[in-house]
Amino acid sequence: MDFLSAWIVSPAVLPFLCFILGTRAQQAFRTEPRNLTVRMGATAVLRCEVLRASGTVQWAKDGFLLGPERSLPGFPRYSMIGNPERGQYHLQIEDAQLEDDTQYECQVTSSESSSGIISSPAWLNVRIPPSKPYFDMDMSTPWEAGKKYTVTCIAPDAKPLAEITLYKDGVELTGAESFSTSGSKDKLLNAHAEVTVTALSSDHGRQLACHAMNPTLLKPVETTMTMNVYFEPAELTLSGSLTAIEGQELNLSCYATSSNPPVDIRWWLGYKELNNTSVAMEEGDNGGMTTMSNMTHRVSREEHGLKLTCEAFNKGTHFSKTQIDELSVYYPPQKVWINAPPEDVPLRSGSTVHMACFATGGNPKATLAWFKDGKAVTGALKQTSFDMGVARELVVVLTASDNMASYRCDATNKAKKTVSAYTKLRVHFTPVSMKITAQQEVLRQGEALTLECQAGSSSPMANISWILGPLRLQGVEEEPRDAEFGGISVHSSLSLNLTSQHHNQKVICQAYSHVLAEGANTYYKLNVLYPPEFSPDQPTEVQVLEDDMAVVPLLVSANPEEVSCIWLHRREKLVKEEDYRYRWLDDHSLEIRNVSRNNAGVYTVKCENDEGANEISITLDVQYAPSVKAEKEPVFVNLGETADLICVADANPIIAGMFSWKWLGEEEVEMGEETQEDESGLLTIYNVTRAHAGSYECLANNGIEPPASAHIRLVVQFKPELRKGPQWRKVASRGDGTSTAEIVCQAEGIPRVDFSWEKSGVLMDFENPRYEEVIVREGAFHTSTVRVVNVSAVLDYAVFSCTARNSLGEDKLDIQLISTNHPDPPSSFRQVSVGHDSVTLEWIPGFNGGLQQRFRIRYRWDQTVSFLYVDVFPPSETTFTVTGLQPVTTYNFSVNALNAIGESDYADNNAVLTITTKERPESDEDPSDIDSASPGGSGLPVYLTVVLTAVLGGLLVFNLIGCFFGLRWKKRQGQTAAGSKDSVLDGKKKEDEGSSQSTAGNSNKYESREMINAAAQRTLLVDSGSEADSNVYESYAEECSHYYYPTGVYTPHLGPHPEETRGLDVIRRPIDSHGHLYEDVRDVGMYQDAPAPSLPPTSVVFEHKPSQQRNEWRLPTRPQGAERTREFMAVHQPQRDSDLPFELRGELV
Repeated sequence: MDFLSAWIVSPAVLPFLCFILGTRAQQAFRTEPRNLTVRMGATAVLRCEVLRASGTVQWAKDGFLLGPERSLPGFPRYSMIGNPERGQYHLQIEDAQLEDDTQYECQVTSSESSSGIISSPAWLNVRIPPSKPYFDMDMSTPWEAGKKYTVTCIAPDAKPLAEITLYKDGVELTGAESFSTSGSKDKLLNAHAEVTVTALSSDHGRQLACHAMNPTLLKPVETTMTMNVYFEPAELTLSGSLTAIEGQELNLSCYATSSNPPVDIRWWLGYKELNNTSVAMEEGDNGGMTTMSNMTHRVSREEHGLKLTCEAFNKGTHFSKTQIDELSVYYPPQKVWINAPPEDVPLRSGSTVHMACFATGGNPKATLAWFKDGKAVTGALKQTSFDMGVARELVVVLTASDNMASYRCDATNKAKKTVSAYTKLRVHFTPVSMKITAQQEVLRQGEALTLECQAGSSSPMANISWILGPLRLQGVEEEPRDAEFGGISVHSSLSLNLTSQHHNQKVICQAYSHVLAEGANTYYKLNVLYPPEFSPDQPTEVQVLEDDMAVVPLLVSANPEEVSCIWLHRREKLVKEEDYRYRWLDDHSLEIRNVSRNNAGVYTVKCENDEGANEISITLDVQYAPSVKAEKEPVFVNLGETADLICVADANPIIAGMFSWKWLGEEEVEMGEETQEDESGLLTIYNVTRAHAGSYECLANNGIEPPASAHIRLVVQFKPELRKGPQWRKVASRGDGTSTAEIVCQAEGIPRVDFSWEKSGVLMDFENPRYEEVIVREGAFHTSTVRVVNVSAVLDYAVFSCTARNSLGEDKLDIQLISTNHPDPPSSFRQVSVGHDSVTLEWIPGFNGGLQQRFRIRYRWDQTVSFLYVDVFPPSETTFTVTGLQPVTTYNFSVNALNAIGESDYADNNAVLTITTKERPESDEDPSDIDSASPGGSGLPVYLTVVLTAVLGGLLVFNLIGCFFGLRWKKRQGQTAAGSKDSVLDGKKKEDEGSSQSTAGNSNKYESREMINAAAQRTLLVDSGSEADSNVYESYAEECSHYYYPTGVYTPHLGPHPEETRGLDVIRRPIDSHGHLYEDVRDVGMYQDAPAPSLPPTSVVFEHKPSQQRNEWRLPTRPQGAERTREFMAVHQPQRDSDLPFELRGELV
């Protein structure tokens, strides 16, 4: 192609071509290309149309041929268009570019018939819009407000040259200067525009725009620049308190108004920069930022008075502004001390001591206060000041309480910190107290009196001495003891054998300190009681003349001084009313008027007081004190009737109102109506109750000491009343013919109560050797016990009716003899108390089924999936505390009874007792304990979980092994039981014959290791914390059975008691009541109507010998003994399989 083109364009070859091709029609241009202007990117078409084209048509671009092919290979944007049939060879240029801007020619090569032709040149003018204008300036450097800056905008590479317009915040800038430079390529021009701008703070963040426009654009192209103008804050403010206590944190704020860039705030205290700051910035005016610096600084006393500076610095404008203020720091006194006597120098009580407290340093100066043992001391002198500090003096008059007392001086100021100094004084003081006490309240002649003297605290220790009149006595000293005020207390005792001479004397106890050369003392005045004593000067003979007045002196002393004397003449008592001539003086001397010979003789004077009597023989007229006796004793009365108690006095004189009555019982009763008929005193009691029964005292007093008294016993008769609680209505025994049952009936009544028994409505025949009745009487209590030997289920399981009767009436009780069975449910289940982690419960037991019963409490709360069980310990208790509970948690409680056979329903018809525990006290709260105890706790640590898992796994393996061997052992025992049964029974018979224990004693001995009920099988033991041997169970089902072995009940020994044994009508007393040993039980209260909780069972031991018809049966000595006997029988249970109830052994009666 290049070769061909070279030939076509060369003029030298044209003649040669003409010669070769010959002569043809000449080619010509119909249309030649013309100059064309297009916008860059547009399509340009240069037109070329040839007439009679015989040569090859092609275009030349700037003298370079593009090729004859219409598609113009190698020039993808170029092509020849038009109809070649019509000679149209138009050049089409798509997406015109700057490189297309040049000269173009349409050429036709020569042919055989025509020579080649070339069109006139045509220019393609490609117009190019300017590129995006830009600012020719340092845009990274912000402007500073107030300064002038030259803004230059360039619109590059435009054709033709672009026109530039500048705007600031939408406002056209005038006065711009423009010029042009060459563009990046030939034919392109760069337009330049410059203008001078003064920066303002309000320009910050505003737009600076440059618009470029040339003919190729419909709208100008633009570029914008956001002006970044640095400007300074208008104000700087310091806020916050500049006053602080030493050690406290100072919190201040420094605020700078809007600036750009934001200012840096620095803090200075003196010459030290503070760096513990936090900065917060917010948008401010003119697009700037406000700056808030918060400074925290812990002040010290050395910083007091320093200048605190807040400096704001603008890095953009290098602007700096400060706020300065002075810091005021409060701090406590630097040193506090007390000028006082040394602690090791003793001071004497009563002396005056001056103590001064000094305090130096501190801002402001300190205020001083004195304290003694933590209490403020009043009376300190006024505080004084000096250059370095303050002082305050305290003047103390020493007492015992100052010994080793802690004196403290507190120095305080606005720093709110107390600085203290301490001192102690050693004070010597005599005993602060003295006290004598006697071991006896009443002192009597001939007795030994022990006086104890307690000397209160003293320092140093004092020595005690005793003084009685002129005598100095030595006491018995005890070991000294530490006492109050840091002193020592001493104690001494003195023993005296009292005589009447000691009366009204003072025993002095003196505690003396040799160091202080002084002491303290107290005394005890003796008031010795002694019977009358006659003076040695007492005359023994008095001579009088007939019809004269004789005074027989009586010199007697006694304590108490109230002495009564009786005068006897010829062994006859002299009475004032019998002879008006007799008169007794205040000193008990006898004055006789008109003495006659009948008055002559020896008079015996008997004197007495509360301590005794004495007598002397002199001439004396006697007046005698009353004597009294009961007209009838005892007095019997029926319940509800009227009782009359009468006493008769022998006295002179007989005076009205001389009788008084007194009830000698412990409880108060209504006494009744008191009347007097001459020498008889009458007490009438209406509507007598059993509470009136007892002794009454009749006291007669006619004014002559001593008064006389007599006792009258009132006996209230009432019909029998039987005890009828749950444990009295049933008796359980095995019915296999090998056991003995005891049916006990106890009544209270007066007069004597007799018993009769019926079985199934038929009167019992006690001639039958299988039945025997034993009656015990103790006061108003009467107990009849029927022993049924070799109990048969067919013959003896029946209702036994006990009738107790006396002359006033009768009472009846039906007692059912049944087989041993599971117990009856408890009743009256109630809450006693509740705490934050425990609940105390109480109930009334039901019938025990003939076996020892125990109780189990069942409970749960909302978070548990099963019940927890607690075995009550001791087993017979009817009050129990469940511990280990959670605070403020609602629990549901139930209780039932169990024995060797089975268990009862839950109390009160399976009722549930709902109780909510209280809140835990704050003093007991421990966060770690609460988290570990709460049901919703976070759980155990991982290592504890692993250890517990391993331990529980091992226990489970051992449990399974134990189950396996336990089942094998039970199987082996079952195989050997049949072979050993006969030998066991034979041995049992021999044992019955030679033992003092009856069949009844063995009838209730069951295996103490009973199997727990099915509901509690496979239980998880949890310590209940209530009793030492109690357990808590949480039930869950497993195939393997487990056994629970309860603890046995302790059986105390009973004391001896007489008894009587009878058959049907014969009552026999044992020959030697001391030969019977009884087992005593704990003290129990009197019989009550309400059913009492079951008491701990007591064992009953007796001997049964039918051949001798003799019964030595041991019964309790108390009225409640029968019930206690029955309960004790339930303790001993058989230890062999053959001793189990026949119901458990599967035997038939």
